[in-house]
Parts: sequence; C-alpha cells; structure tokens
Amino acid sequence: MALARRSFQPEQRDSTRINSQIRISPVRVVSEEGEQLGIIPTEDALTRARDAGLDLVEVAPNERPPVCRIMDYGKFKYEKNKKKNSNHTPHTKTKEIRLRPKTGNEDIRTKVRQAEKFLQHRDKVQVSVLFRGREMAHIEEGRRVMEAVIETLSQVGKVETTPQQHGRRMICMLAPK
Repeated sequence: MALARRSFQPEQRDSTRINSQIRISPVRVVSEEGEQLGIIPTEDALTRARDAGLDLVEVAPNERPPVCRIMDYGKFKYEKNKKKNSNHTPHTKTKEIRLRPKTGNEDIRTKVRQAEKFLQHRDKVQVSVLFRGREMAHIEEGRRVMEAVIETLSQVGKVETTPQQHGRRMICMLAPK
C-alpha cells in the first residue's frame, strides 16, 4: 500500500525586517510623526525607536540607503491584514422569480415583494415569464407582465439585460442599485 504524497506549501512569511534584523548601516529614518530624520547609523536609529517604545521597521529595502520607519510593528501588520481582507467582496447570487402570462395581479405583487427583498440583500434577480401551449400566441401579454414587474422594481433595481425571448421563456435580469 503506497502512501499518498502531499506537497505542502511553505507558509508565506513576512519579509519585512525589523529592529535587530536590519543589518545595513546607515539607514534613512522617518519618525513616527512622518518627519525625515535623515541618514543615520542603524544603532542610533534603533536606540531612538527603543526610547519611543516602538520598532524600527524597514519599509523600502531596495533603496540605497534603505528607508526605515519608527512605528508600532504589530499595529502596522494588523492594518496591512485588514486592508488585504477588506478587498474581499461577497459573491452575489442570482435568484429567480417565475411568472406566467395569466398570473393574477395579487400573485404578481407577492413575487415582486420577494424580488425586492432579494435586491435589497444585494442579489441579482432573474424574472422569467413562462409560456405554455396556446400562450405562445399571446407573447404581448407576457411582455406586459414583464414590463409591469420591471417598472415596480425600478426603485430598488436596475435592468441589466432587457427582456429577451428564449423559446417558451422570456427572461430579464435585474441588478441591485
């Protein structure tokens, strides 16, 4: 029996050098308030950072001399992670409401209220009008139902795709405003 081999990805380490990890001397130093302190030896910069109760963080390692900033490194990492995670946008779902040309007005209002809730929850809504049998002879009735629904939902949503006929089905897509 052979064991399955798994390849593990090494954990992505933060390559930012702080405090005693900074080996290059001298460095350009920026204070915690953002003012330029100039080019000073690394030991002096470390002393200033320790006196302020903060860290010396290398922010631009590729510059000559490297640029270091006196700051709270824990807070800096927290803010960086917060920014990285804030780019995440929730996936929008597509909900569908199905109607027929002969659907009654009260039933249509109920479906429209449902669609309004979907749009307020940032979901897209696909409005479908289904035709059966002889109803295909009265497509204009289905279009009237579709236009009424679109007009009612125009307060909370906007038309993404105009009503289109696909065989026995008329489809329109609405997106939240």
